[in-house]
Order: sequence, then structure tokens, then C-alpha cells
Amino acid sequence: MIGTVFRSEDVPAADRFDHWRELIGRTRSSDFISSHSADFRGELTLLQLGPATVMQTSFLPTRFLRSSRMVRGGDRELYHLTLMLDAGMVLDHAGRSTVFGPRDLHLADSSRPYDFRPLDDRERRVVRGFGVDIPKDMLPLPPQRVRELLNRPVSGHEGLGALLADFLVGVGRQTENLQPSDAPRVGRVVVDLMAAWICQLLDAEAALSPETRRQALAERIRAFVRQNLHDPALTPAAIAAAQNISVSYLHRIFQQQMPGETVAAWIRGQRLEGARRDLTDPALDSVPIHALAARWNFPRAADFTRTFRAAYGLAPSEFRLRALSEREAARLAQTLPRRTSPAADQHETESTSTHP
Repeated sequence: MIGTVFRSEDVPAADRFDHWRELIGRTRSSDFISSHSADFRGELTLLQLGPATVMQTSFLPTRFLRSSRMVRGGDRELYHLTLMLDAGMVLDHAGRSTVFGPRDLHLADSSRPYDFRPLDDRERRVVRGFGVDIPKDMLPLPPQRVRELLNRPVSGHEGLGALLADFLVGVGRQTENLQPSDAPRVGRVVVDLMAAWICQLLDAEAALSPETRRQALAERIRAFVRQNLHDPALTPAAIAAAQNISVSYLHRIFQQQMPGETVAAWIRGQRLEGARRDLTDPALDSVPIHALAARWNFPRAADFTRTFRAAYGLAPSEFRLRALSEREAARLAQTLPRRTSPAADQHETESTSTHP
């Protein structure tokens, strides 16, 4: 994994808030104020992905305050992007308050003050979200143009906003699988998606570099494929038509972004991964394997078994049985009494021997 992880339960209660605040302070200079600091609960994963810093956070209500004094004291010339997964945060800026809801995106400028606070800081309800910091010079637009987007909620439910939000959530899910060699490539995708999203909102897409446009298009294509994996009519021709590009350009984009892998092979791999997840889902234990395979467009059981074994080293039935055994072992481990330490065992033996 690449990055730093903080979990409040791993730190003494008296140190939790200060530790969490110190980690976030590595990326942005702000005051962090919480009425729950004495009994704080939160998690933070901090990833350095090439030019982008990505944070995945969950925390009890906390206020993030960047004052004019802090701006004057030192500015790292960053844009801060926030993706809220839960409601409950409010931005106070320029004399007005704006409430942020689930899947809202918010862009802030480190050169300007802001006050991002809980709607109700007395409620002990965890708030979840993502933060992204990128240098201002990574965007193809001058700060005075980007200023139009600052400190207002933008929906992450549609268009490039949805693509950006989904990508950040996907990075969060794959955190433990990311390797240092992945960091520059993933960070580049984050920056390109942010740039494409901002330029689209400002009707300034002509400012995007050809590479950024290709990267954004590649992510749109992959998102479209993931949303339509169950459709048997999902072919390169159908994908190209949905994106208003030619089939030859679709193949060229794939070769540029994913060298050595064809469109059809990537679709098959995504479907195979979906079937693998289903085989580990306890809610689907009673569904026959051939039915799960058909759901992912593997109509011939023999073909599915051969392809699955080649990818994962086990037949689907063996894979499902192993997943079931692992779940059962985990369940039993939770029901067994906790073993005490050898010293505690000795103390207990001595106590029982002196008190028959």
C-alpha cells in the first residue's frame, strides 16, 4: 500500500484528535476544531499519488477553518477538492452559508479563507468524504477563471462530476492493493479528471491538452462498460456508438491507455471479476454457479470454468467452497473466547490453586 493510515482505536483516547489533526495538517494549513476532541473517533487514509494528494476520511463533526491570517502566513498554491459522501457539512463564505449533501463536490483555493463546519457539531454522527489537493499549475486555466467555481456545491451524480466521484471512491476501495509504482499513473488520472470536470463546468474544454482529453474519454468509456456489463449486446461497436466515436478510435484509445489489452479482453476480465465477487457473496450462496455465470454473460458452463480457472487458479466450485470455509472460520474465531496472556494464565492457575 502507498500512504498513511490512521484509525482512532489504535491511538490512546487522549491523543486521537491531535494525531488525526496532525496528519491532515500535512496537506493543508487549517484550524481543526471539534466538540468531540476529548472522545474523538475517525479514520484517515492519506495517499501521495504523484502530483495529487488524496485523503479518504471519516470523522465525528469537525470544523475546518482557514483564516486570512493563515493565508498570509504561507500559501502552498493548491486547489482543494472535497467529495462529501454524507450530508451534514456547511460552508460559510462571503457572508452566506451553503449546505453540502451526499455526493456533492466542492472546490476551494488555498489562497482564500474558508470555514467548513458541521451543520450540528453536537451530534455524534460520523461524516465520510474524500479530499484531493493538487498544485494550481496542474490546471490549464488561470486562477481568476477557476474562481467562478469556488466554494459552491456541484453535484457528483452526473456527467464528469459522477465520473470523478466514482473514480475517487474506487481508489478508496483499492487502497491496500495499490503499489508505489501505481502512484504516478493513478495521480495523473485524478488530475486529468479534475481538469476535465472543471473545464466542462466553465465551458472551457478547448483549454484541455489532447492527453487530458484522451484520459477523460478513456475513463468515460470504462465507466460506461462497468455500468453495462450485464448487457449481452455490449460490443466495441455499441461502446463506440454510445461515445460518438469510431470503433477504430475506440481501439486506439485502449491501446494508448491500456497497452496490450483489447477492448473485448477488458470487458471479459471485468465480467469475470464480477462473477468472482458473486461467488464470495453469502447472499448468493444458494444461486447455482451456472446461473451466476450466465448473469455475467458466460452462457456455457464449460467455457466459464476454463476461463475462471485460468484467471484465478481454481474452478468456480472450488473457489466458492474456499470462500465459504474462510467465512465459517472467521465466524468461529469470533465466537471463541479470547485467550489470555501466559502471565494471566499463570495468575489464574495460582488463584484457583490457593482457593479450592
